[in-house]
Amino acid sequence: MIYRNFGSTGWQVSAVGLGTWNIGNQWGDVDDATAYATIRTSIDHGVNLFDTAESYGIPNGLSEQRLGKALGGDRHKSYVVSKIGHFGKRTGQGVPLTTPDMIRLCAHASLHRLRTDWIDVMLCHVGDIQDPSVFLEGFELLKQNGEIREYGISTNSLEVLQRFNVNGTCRVVETDYSLLNREPEKEFLPYCEEHEIAVLVRGPLAMGLLSGNYTEDSVFTDSVRSSWNEGEAGRKQFVERIRKVNEIRSVLDKDEDMAEAALRFVISRPSVVAIPGAKSPQQASLNAMVGQRLFTQEQMNRFR
Repeated sequence: MIYRNFGSTGWQVSAVGLGTWNIGNQWGDVDDATAYATIRTSIDHGVNLFDTAESYGIPNGLSEQRLGKALGGDRHKSYVVSKIGHFGKRTGQGVPLTTPDMIRLCAHASLHRLRTDWIDVMLCHVGDIQDPSVFLEGFELLKQNGEIREYGISTNSLEVLQRFNVNGTCRVVETDYSLLNREPEKEFLPYCEEHEIAVLVRGPLAMGLLSGNYTEDSVFTDSVRSSWNEGEAGRKQFVERIRKVNEIRSVLDKDEDMAEAALRFVISRPSVVAIPGAKSPQQASLNAMVGQRLFTQEQMNRFR
């Protein structure tokens, strides 16, 4: 596994982490044993960064609970990233995020579910937030108490990131970036590099589309991607993205695996860490092994 500097935190983290949204049953049922084995397999292959959120899972928080149990004695060797902003919304009643105390309340609940005394990075999970002052004040209080070490935001908007970094205290940002979404290369990633903000890349496989396993005829039964099915709201975008996937496939070497190539493309940018999800130990193993080497510049140039 390749390890790299994580922004200005001073931490050395694995170039490939593990996103735990997938082990919370929202992407299809995963039993406890499989979820624990997926996390343990990642650890065995050198992964030391794990991304989760208070709202991941059915019920809310299940991904955090499973991650906390699986880390066990390896907690002190791992970096855990969680997020505040959506608990309960999916089931009808979101937590009101109106005061710093409410931010603290959510963080304390995450600490409980994760079975830990500290969370390495806590992110604001409201990607279009207009006024981040409640989060900034709440996060500072949590940091002063040693309950979180650093904080940041999950967003695709440079404007939102700049607002959140108004005091120069944003240490980490999580954003969507992949071979199907190169937009962050224009301004978002250069801003992060200039300000030494660590970048976590969610969606490096574009919700599975860059696995190369799907066509326009695919039918999705999970709750996350069901809108891609025929007659649903996300169908048009899905068809356009499948066409782009086929264009990417055309520049790969004959025996080159698309999922490996897509993930390796992301981590070959030195300032980022990819956090692909996995639903099985086998997927976790394959993802982690991509982190053993990077593309050469010549290999990167294929995707221009």
